[in-house]
Amino acid sequence: MDTEATLIFVIASFGLAVVLILSRERIPETMRRSMAILSILLVLFAFFLIVYSFFRVGT
Repeated sequence: MDTEATLIFVIASFGLAVVLILSRERIPETMRRSMAILSILLVLFAFFLIVYSFFRVGT
């Protein structure tokens, strides 16, 4: 597994979540729910990749 690509994905997904939280008043109502759901899914997958990489280091 490419750790550099994983690290870039984790930083990007958490960055998207922070941007959505900080600018939630400026995002149109129609896009707000779908972007929030997408951000939650990306952050959950990033957590999975972090935990998976920890398990791979142990083996």
